[in-house]
Amino acid sequence: MSTDVVLELRGLRTRFGPERGGTVAVDGVSFALRRGRTTALVGESGSGKSVTALSIMGLIEPPGHVVAGEILLDGRDLRRAGAREFEGVRGSRIGMVFQDPLTSLNPVLTFGSQIAETIRAHEPISRAAAEQRAVRLLEHVGVVDAAARAQDYPHHFSGGMRQRALIAAAIACRPDIIIADEPTTALDVTVQATILRLLHDLQQEMHASLLLITHDLGVVAAMADDVLVMYAGRVVERADVDTLFHAPRHPYTRALLGCATGIEDDRRAPLQPIEGMPPDLRHPPPGCRFAPRCRHAVAACDAASPALQPFGAAHEVACHRAAEVLADA
Repeated sequence: MSTDVVLELRGLRTRFGPERGGTVAVDGVSFALRRGRTTALVGESGSGKSVTALSIMGLIEPPGHVVAGEILLDGRDLRRAGAREFEGVRGSRIGMVFQDPLTSLNPVLTFGSQIAETIRAHEPISRAAAEQRAVRLLEHVGVVDAAARAQDYPHHFSGGMRQRALIAAAIACRPDIIIADEPTTALDVTVQATILRLLHDLQQEMHASLLLITHDLGVVAAMADDVLVMYAGRVVERADVDTLFHAPRHPYTRALLGCATGIEDDRRAPLQPIEGMPPDLRHPPPGCRFAPRCRHAVAACDAASPALQPFGAAHEVACHRAAEVLADA
């Protein structure tokens, strides 16, 4: 494993329900997070993005469970770690900013006490010292009058301020990896931009690896170094951000880009939705999972599932017709 790789997934597979009749929400996902770089994980709702993140954090609850693969942190497989060791990693080496701050925070504890609790779980520090550090962290993420606001409860904060507090808790122990799962959901546009800028600045300051889970391609273009496109539980394309936007080879990636609109686009032009629906993962098709919705599909697409194949130094595509897709475009 390269020295700048902090975390690597190899063949991650996460199932919900029994072996027969259950759903494989993440099916053979592999990728690496590199120090100081932002990796975006994109795809439709239900594609497996959040389940991938929760699998990394060891937060999959029954009836879900990780059934195969490796989660390598500095070369050590977290799946083989005991519960106590995993708890030591969660929060100290890997911090997570959850999608909904209101449901991720304890409503009966103040912000300061919740951040201090995170610090004390990983460091031998007094409660008073931890609470003082919590105030400094709130200041660091832009909370005005942090000493007073640390005594407030989650319902006293706006959505943007709650998200700032969650970020403060996620970086409290200066983790090597930050996972941000749709961190701007339900926030207005100006607050979204502020939160994303804050995440970027903190990542650069700590030289951490950022895994950004989103369906917003504008955010991906602005923040990501590398992009992973997921569909129906699998990674179908992996590339650096410039290659993905300028030379995408998977039909699903092209379809996602076709759905996006820009400020300068002709408002009279119709949107280009992706026809059809994602497959039922209880009974996925035997071949390419995107084939029923793909205008490039041929008989081979229904017969065999394509594996990721290299197209250049840092570009991989899982498509039988990847070369023709780019030529056709």
